[in-house]
This record gives sequence, structure tokens and C-alpha cells, in this order.
Amino acid sequence: MMTHKIITSPVGVLSLVATDGVLSALRLGPPTELTGAGTPYGLAAEQGFEDVERQLAEYFDGRRCCFTVRVAPRGTDFQRSVWERVGSITYGSTATYKSLALGLGDAAKARSVGAALSRNPLNIVVPTHRVLGSRGALTGYSGGLEAKQYLLELEQSPGTEALRRSCSHTDKVPA
Repeated sequence: MMTHKIITSPVGVLSLVATDGVLSALRLGPPTELTGAGTPYGLAAEQGFEDVERQLAEYFDGRRCCFTVRVAPRGTDFQRSVWERVGSITYGSTATYKSLALGLGDAAKARSVGAALSRNPLNIVVPTHRVLGSRGALTGYSGGLEAKQYLLELEQSPGTEALRRSCSHTDKVPA
């Protein structure tokens, strides 16, 4: 069963979606309606999203660098491998589409990496905002370039320096 909840954040409205109680999507913006089919995000729910809401609040307050909520993103094997690799980009750091493609074994797959990132159902939790063009340019982000810029500035701000240092080790999850 799918449920959803709409919350507000510093980057605007966020749509949280759970499938059988596990976070399956976090989208920037309100849910879109499918013609004649209602919302594609299931029933509206007030309960069941407390953990992700708390972790998002901590992230936006500069007190959390990564997320520990259970997730169940849907995608192809290639997309999931790209999202997994993106998850290893540390808080406050960036990578390029090309470097991700090289890490997957083929620099020529940079466009395919970009396509996989555009289909990331778990914005912010899977930090695709940390991926830049080859010359460091802000390019493509399903939540919009303003949101991408905001998230990068948040993670690179002087106020989050201690968090960046403590999160530079993948085994640490400050709470």
C-alpha cells in the first residue's frame, strides 16, 4: 500500500511517499495528478513519516549529513548502481557525471549516469544534488537548480564545517 505526506522545507514543498511503510520516494514539489487516476502517491497519511521528517529537519538545520531511514527506490539495475555510487559522495563534497561513469567502468556512460540521476526517486536522501558537470557547473536537477544550489551551499557553509569533518568517514552518522 502506498501512502504520502506533504511537508514544507527550506527548498519548498516535499512529497514523501512510502510503500508498505518504507520510504520509496522523496520528491521536491507537490504530488502531481495523473489524468483520471488521482495522485500517483497513494493515500494521504499523517502517520508513518516521523523518522524521515526528523532526519530532514536535522539535515536542514545542519545537524545531519546522511540518512538512516529504510528506503525502497524503484529503478533498473543500472539506475540503482548509479544511486548507490552517489550515496558514497560525502557530505559537502561533489563529483561529476564523468567521474561517476568512470567509477562504473565506462566514461562514455556519463549521459546514462545523468539520465539515471534524473530518475532518482529519493531526492536529498540519495544526494544527486552533489553531482556537477565536468567543469563544476550546476547542471540538471529534478528539484530545480535553485534547490540544488541551496543544498550545496548548506553543505558547504561555514556553519556545517564540523559536520563535514565528522561525516568524512562513511561509518559515522551523526544524529
